[in-house]
Amino acid sequence: MSVRTLTRKPSLRVERVLQRQGYAVLAGMDEVGRGALAGPVSVGVVLVDASCRSAPVGVKDSKLLAPAVRERLVPRIQRWSIAHAVGHAWPAEIDAIGIIAALRLAGRRALGQLPMTPDLVILDGNHDWLTDPLEAGLLALTCDPATPPVTTLIKADLTCSSVAAASVLAKVTRDTLMVATAGAHAAYGWEQNKGYAAPEHLAALVAHGPTTFHRRSWHLPGQGDSNDSDDTSADRDQGTDA
Repeated sequence: MSVRTLTRKPSLRVERVLQRQGYAVLAGMDEVGRGALAGPVSVGVVLVDASCRSAPVGVKDSKLLAPAVRERLVPRIQRWSIAHAVGHAWPAEIDAIGIIAALRLAGRRALGQLPMTPDLVILDGNHDWLTDPLEAGLLALTCDPATPPVTTLIKADLTCSSVAAASVLAKVTRDTLMVATAGAHAAYGWEQNKGYAAPEHLAALVAHGPTTFHRRSWHLPGQGDSNDSDDTSADRDQGTDA
């Protein structure tokens, strides 16, 4: 299922259309960390219903916000939504099942933390990575409930308040985790680069090799040849602040 982009500014316009179609409780969902070399891939989810009015002022795609602004928005988003959560899939899991299946695992873990199951999930993009099976045996790795129906929307993080809010929660949660982990692996600069392929991170990999918090299946500098995972360079969506 997919819907067209209806607006260029984050709002609840798309959510209201879907609610009139019978989906009373909607989940905006977005991921961060997909292109990082270290750390988890993290998926945020924000539930909204008809009682939720306009999102807090300033909510937009997390990549467009300064870190301090994102952090200030978190408690406002938590109060505004009817429920929220962030789920993670860890480097060893990414290596074992691939990045797309790991996204699904993180998304299911986020859904599993919610007090209710949404009637519909809104995903950014045109690929339903939450329900399209790509890895045999994934269900054996999680006890999370069955995935609810999904609709995809290109640039949903720019147009849907629920998805933009989910991106902010996921980004702040993952960044906080990477900063907390940085002290134990000081050479890699994770407090600044959050595990992405920044120059200081790549240089540290060459000098010291990967840690257990790296995605070792990703042909990292400093480890020589390694086995391919099921993701491609395009799947990795490499970036500096996703």
